[in-house]
Amino acid sequence: MARTVSLPRTARSTARRRARRTLSVLAAAWLVLSLTPPPAHAALAEVYVALGDSAAAGPLVPNQIGPDYGCLRSDRNYPHLTARAIAASTFRDVTCSGAKTTDMYESQDTELGDVAPQLDALSQNTTLVTVQIGANDVGLTDFIEDCLNLLPPPIGDACNDDYNAGGQDQWRVATDALRPRLTALVSDIRARAPQARIFVVGYATYARQNGCYPRVPIIRADANYIRATLMYFNQMLAEQAASAGAGFIDLQTPSAGHDPCASPGVRWIEPYVPAAPAAPFHPNALGMRNFATIVTTAVTGAR
Repeated sequence: MARTVSLPRTARSTARRRARRTLSVLAAAWLVLSLTPPPAHAALAEVYVALGDSAAAGPLVPNQIGPDYGCLRSDRNYPHLTARAIAASTFRDVTCSGAKTTDMYESQDTELGDVAPQLDALSQNTTLVTVQIGANDVGLTDFIEDCLNLLPPPIGDACNDDYNAGGQDQWRVATDALRPRLTALVSDIRARAPQARIFVVGYATYARQNGCYPRVPIIRADANYIRATLMYFNQMLAEQAASAGAGFIDLQTPSAGHDPCASPGVRWIEPYVPAAPAAPFHPNALGMRNFATIVTTAVTGAR
């Protein structure tokens, strides 16, 4: 039978102290590891879907991409640039020029064929949605085109007179009528993408105070009317987004001074005769880059 060797008392005490120290070090290491946040690359990647009209699609901004060429969609619009900036794991851009809120639910007819309802791009896995819509519902683009005035006052007539009848502003009436549709749209987006953070994106500054006639041939009274109308419209978007529990991204305030009156290289929105590849009164490539910065900051800061 083997003999049991007993350690001296001092040796046993030293061994126990060493064992306790080892356990303490291991416990401390475990605590540090459990409290250390995961590295950035381990963060949950976004599944991003962009919805909207031409203000988001980027008509004529290089490069125009398919498969829905009738949507006049750019691969350098703010949704694409935002998707790259946030390193989205999956990205679907279904923005389409000419889209209205009804095109969220129904096929949209374009010059080059029908495109699927935009809400079809959503899924249970979608984590981020931006939606810029509503301007075509109330005809704001046509309104700005109607205010083109090649004859200065007093020869030229103010176009805003045509939109006020019986003491009612046609554009404000149409804007207010859109409110329930936008609230319902956010609700329907949430139903299809319950995990998603939803952001309603506003519209940029299309006219500065008092205008800049004749550089942009909109007379002073009409420039102020367009400005006030867009401000009211953006306010409505912000209010409906808040009431529906969605975020709102303001493009109007940061684009002040970058309107169509600004010089090339400064403006983010092109005038009636664009100097950069873009549709009239739509964002150019510089505008899309700046809008992407604004949108990226908003969606990452809200996590």
